[in-house]
Amino acid sequence: MQFLAIILLIFAVAAVAPVAARLARGATGWLLALVPAGLFAWGLAQLPGIATAPQLGRVEWIPSLGIALSFRLDGLSALFFLLVTGIGAMVVVYAGGYLAGSPKLGRFFSFLFLFMAAMLGLVLSDNLIALFVFWELTSITSFLLIGHYHESADSRRSALQALLVTGAGGLALLAGFILMAAVGGSFEFGEL
Repeated sequence: MQFLAIILLIFAVAAVAPVAARLARGATGWLLALVPAGLFAWGLAQLPGIATAPQLGRVEWIPSLGIALSFRLDGLSALFFLLVTGIGAMVVVYAGGYLAGSPKLGRFFSFLFLFMAAMLGLVLSDNLIALFVFWELTSITSFLLIGHYHESADSRRSALQALLVTGAGGLALLAGFILMAAVGGSFEFGEL
């Protein structure tokens, strides 16, 4: 459950980012960066425990189909968890300074935190279907980030190109996951 709470926390930050940008103004980046920085510190604290055994979490999602939101924090997922939260904190601070005064700052931070939540779901997922859902969320949020300056034709074109490439990759990924589950008899990485 703690892994789902972490992902939901980042989604909640995405929801309040526009308000934070209006209220905190120049300090928005520093204020919002406290969340991924805190998660980075939490991730570091988990390293000794996962050296002996991975941490697992499971929340039933669609029980009738046997699909759950399963999460795993092991050495590899911890590495990517630390990369997403550590680099994410630095990007939030940098963006707060770089885009200071922009009327679109709050919207940008919302997209950035949505992307971060999707990435965390992707690296922590222990279920093929959940991994696919988080992959698609990263595709959509990267489209929104790349197309942030939607007034520019180049920005719109680049965003659409990224969406088409990641969407096609996502379909291939889904086909592979269905084949893996058919052969392995499960959608869970741990069982496969």
